[in-house]
Amino acid sequence: EVQLQASGGGLVQAGGSLRLSCAASGFTFDDYAIGWFRQAPGKEREGVSCISSSDGSTYYADSVKGRFTISSDNAKNTVYLQMNSLKPEDTAVYYCAADCSFFGSSWYGNYWGQGTQVTVSS
Repeated sequence: EVQLQASGGGLVQAGGSLRLSCAASGFTFDDYAIGWFRQAPGKEREGVSCISSSDGSTYYADSVKGRFTISSDNAKNTVYLQMNSLKPEDTAVYYCAADCSFFGSSWYGNYWGQGTQVTVSS
């Protein structure tokens, strides 16, 4: 059974940083790209970033490029999202998902973990 455990959310002031972690289990880590998505109140879920565990390729939504960095530790089956220069508009519940992909501005995930709340105060 694919399991994804997200953690690391919290309350931070604008301009601050947080690091989210996604611990994966129940599948061969290299088999799926792992991604981060977020959903703000009243808004649709959107893709944030995705990393291929097999070759390390990374992808970012335009809204977070240059501020967020996704990485993976294959030995720990864990994907991280380092978030710097946070803005109030980054406030959302952040989810990690396995088997992420995107076509244009549409992002997809097949297996989902529970979310972790990120709140950025102005």
